[in-house]
Amino acid sequence: MTHNLTARQLEILRLIVRGKSTREIASGLGLSIKTVETHRSQIMKRLQIYDVAGLVLFAVRERIISLDD
Repeated sequence: MTHNLTARQLEILRLIVRGKSTREIASGLGLSIKTVETHRSQIMKRLQIYDVAGLVLFAVRERIISLDD
């Protein structure tokens, strides 16, 4: 696994790149907004990508999501 993300981080990454807001992600997963923000921060730090466009590009390149999702 080249990206070194946990299963939960991958799940949140998929939701972020699909355009879900922090509030929507938190509500959908039964987490607090603060927890989702922490996951987002950890994802960006691990990947060294600090914008959503970069996360989308990474997720497509790594086949975490497809353009048809």
